[in-house]
Amino acid sequence: MDLDLRKLRYFVAVAEHRHFGRAAQALFIAQPVLSRQIRAFEQELGCPLFTRTTRSIELTPAGKQLYDEASRITTVVDVALRRVHEAQQGEQRLVVAFSPGLHVSDAIRAFAVSHPKVVIDVFPLRWWERDAPLRDGRAHLGYLRRPFDDSGLRTVPIGHETKVACLPVTHRLAGRGALTSADLDGEPLLDGGTRRTSSLEEKFELIASGQGIALVPISIAGSYSRPDLVYLTVTDAPPVETCLAVPESNCAGLAQDFLTVATAMLRRHTNGSEGKEEPEAANQG
Repeated sequence: MDLDLRKLRYFVAVAEHRHFGRAAQALFIAQPVLSRQIRAFEQELGCPLFTRTTRSIELTPAGKQLYDEASRITTVVDVALRRVHEAQQGEQRLVVAFSPGLHVSDAIRAFAVSHPKVVIDVFPLRWWERDAPLRDGRAHLGYLRRPFDDSGLRTVPIGHETKVACLPVTHRLAGRGALTSADLDGEPLLDGGTRRTSSLEEKFELIASGQGIALVPISIAGSYSRPDLVYLTVTDAPPVETCLAVPESNCAGLAQDFLTVATAMLRRHTNGSEGKEEPEAANQG
């Protein structure tokens, strides 16, 4: 069967609002029309997507799976259409993704000198996305931290970052000069395996309120300083590798030019500052 993208977008709206009326308002269509489209979509797929009661709408297992796939599908389509329009207009565009705390501005400025007609967009990555925008086309290349799936990607090592423990200022360990992993035994860690948060801001808010602690790269500590948190170097924590990554299918043209410039610029920056970060610098809240 052919997938109807219009019905897929309707489905996503209902899944997100969990209410046909609110979804219809968001889509600027009448509720009966939306209901008919969703029923037709379920018939085409041959399975129910929602469990409906008089009080609630919930996703079925099939609906949950489709919702997980839907954002990826619609993103790929949207990116493809954008690139078609850019080609029609003769526009050259490069989208550079970057992990939280990492900075690509120096590399972009250097690249712009030799490529003044290229429009450069930046794509700040949410912590759980990692390499996904490189695969679905939202970004042409990225400045990332490991771990991530590097299959199908060309990666260029840039440097390493130390890890620091993020603690509330009221924590019993907050007054230490530095920590070891043994000091943190038994402490509740906020990470993707224990408690998924939607953003770093949410994670740090939970830490400040005493819900747990987190191990984060030192550049994140520098970018998210606040008076109710303290960052302490964990002396035996393994460093985190940073690298540039680009899809192997895109290792040419503008992406390759940017990769060459960014590799030299970012390595110089890392070796000149981040790689020599003193442990005491992480103690500032």
